[in-house]
Amino acid sequence: MRFLLRRFSFYLVAAFVAVTLNFFIPRLMVGDPVQVMFAQFQGRMDPRALESLKETFGFVQGPILEQYVTYLSNLARGNLGLSVSFFPVPVNEVIAPSLVWTLRLIGLATITSFGIGIVLGIYAAWRRGGVIDSLLLPIASAVGAFPFFWIAMLVLYIFGLVLKWFPIGHAYDVALKVDWGNPEFVNSVIRHAFLPMVTVVFTAIGGWLLGMRNNMIGVLSQDYVTMAQAKGLSDWRVMITYAARNAILPSVTAFSMSLGFVVGGALVVELVFAYPGMGFTLLKAVQGRDYPLMQGVFLLITLAVLAANFLADVFYVILDPRAR
Repeated sequence: MRFLLRRFSFYLVAAFVAVTLNFFIPRLMVGDPVQVMFAQFQGRMDPRALESLKETFGFVQGPILEQYVTYLSNLARGNLGLSVSFFPVPVNEVIAPSLVWTLRLIGLATITSFGIGIVLGIYAAWRRGGVIDSLLLPIASAVGAFPFFWIAMLVLYIFGLVLKWFPIGHAYDVALKVDWGNPEFVNSVIRHAFLPMVTVVFTAIGGWLLGMRNNMIGVLSQDYVTMAQAKGLSDWRVMITYAARNAILPSVTAFSMSLGFVVGGALVVELVFAYPGMGFTLLKAVQGRDYPLMQGVFLLITLAVLAANFLADVFYVILDPRAR
């Protein structure tokens, strides 16, 4: 428990630093959202409206520390401000649907690729020289070496444009209303998510497989595994309880990081497939100098990564007695 309390304290400090950087970094960019909006009107907006717009968006005048205190005060109340790109919609309402779509797609794909890769890695190390170790592992590693966007565009071209088996963009058929009780809508969501999910899973399996296999090979040479085999324990028990349980620890850390970054979405995949997730939303925010939206997305990503790392520490305590 003392170990977890120390780690939790560390993550609280890290969260405060992240919040501070989240405030200052966007303000180092050239220009501001109001100037971008004014330029888009190409002279059709009265220059006197600039100050009113700045006040509307919450860009208070005065020393930077005063603005920082105002930002912390609003953040404590859960107020992330108004989005410039989607004015006058609050940032919370812009992020919420994007986050749901990203978690549904990228989250499920990450968990699936991790589970398949870990299982295949365990078996490949246990049966070295077998089909998985000699055939599937090189293929998966080669696929993972290709640029992510290239695989995405190849899948989209073959199965979306040539064969026309799946839709080529968006999260569902725009002609349908969002109704999860409607089987037609649910089927549309599944068909639209299939290609981007397959792309993420297909390109990520190789990394999980190779990492777990190498960890397993190192653990299998340990004395306690040899002792377990000498005691006559079943291969299944030795493989899972003694070898895999210790070999999976580094992968748990990597997996927790992956889960944290799931909140940010897979930007390339969401762009290629025009999927309305967090990555797509973040790109719009950067292009429009939408400070409030950028800050909201960055803050959510940071807190998700810190929370995922803390969960990894909890799993370490459960899986490894040495941490206790």
